Amino acid sequence: MLTIDDSKTIRDMLLLTLTDAGFDVLQAVDGKDGVEVLGRERVDVVITDINMPNMDGYEVIRHLRADPAHKTTPILVLTTESDSDKKNLAREAGATGWMVKPFDPERLIATVCKVSP
Repeated sequence: MLTIDDSKTIRDMLLLTLTDAGFDVLQAVDGKDGVEVLGRERVDVVITDINMPNMDGYEVIRHLRADPAHKTTPILVLTTESDSDKKNLAREAGATGWMVKPFDPERLIATVCKVSP
């Protein structure tokens, strides 16, 4: 699994939550870094923020969906945004699901398990 977020606090919380649940977790500090990681690593699920420097979450999603290797990779958006227009943009770009920060660890794990291949 890959988590992409520019907040170290959120990355740390995701790492702890997901590794405690038994997942192997890679991390990226922004969208550009995330795309680079995905260029060399295979993952089952991507969790990305939307508002990040260098490349935002929408660009990450579009980039992954344009790559045949990631056409079907589940992509969950985890963001402070809750606006329905932004959710629709993410969905149109190819996001699988949307969760609002702060996240509930049990709900996050349940969602990841639901979308995991």
